[in-house]
Amino acid sequence: MEHDCGFWVSKLSHRVKKRMNAALANLGITGVQSRILHFILDHRSCGPVFQRDLEVAFGMSRSTATGTLNLMEKSGLIRRESVPDDARLKSLVPTEKAVLMDAQVRAFIREIELVMMDGISEEQRRIFLETAVRMYDNLDDQQKASKPDTGLNEKERRERA
Repeated sequence: MEHDCGFWVSKLSHRVKKRMNAALANLGITGVQSRILHFILDHRSCGPVFQRDLEVAFGMSRSTATGTLNLMEKSGLIRRESVPDDARLKSLVPTEKAVLMDAQVRAFIREIELVMMDGISEEQRRIFLETAVRMYDNLDDQQKASKPDTGLNEKERRERA
C-alpha cells in the first residue's frame, strides 16, 4: 500500500480536514465551511456567487452543497438573496460575521499550508500540483467516458428511467 496513490491522497485529505476542523472549532465552523467562505469572499467581486459555482469549484454534489450552505446560513455566515433577473436563482452573500471572520480563516489556511509544505521545494510543490490536477482530470475523464451519451441532460435521463 505504500505505493498506492489513492491511499495517500485519502490519508492526506483526512489529515488536512482534521487539522482544519480542530483549528477552526473555536470560530464555530468546519474546514469545508471555511474553504467555501473563502471562495465566496474571493469571488464576490467578480459578480454573484451561486451554489452551482461551489459545486463545480469543489467537486461536490448538489445535496452536499445544499446541506453545507444550509448550516452556514443557520450559523449566520451567509444569506441567500434572489437575483433580480431570475427569482429562482439565489446568490450567496457573506454576512458581516463572515467578513469579520475572514482574516482568521485565511490565517488558519496559510498556517496549515506552511506546515504541510515544510521542507518541500517550490519545484516539488509545482510538480505535486500538476500531478494532482492530472489525477483529477484523469478521474473526471474516466467518469465522463463511463456515462452513456444519450443526448439527454441528467434530469431528462432520470425522468426516462
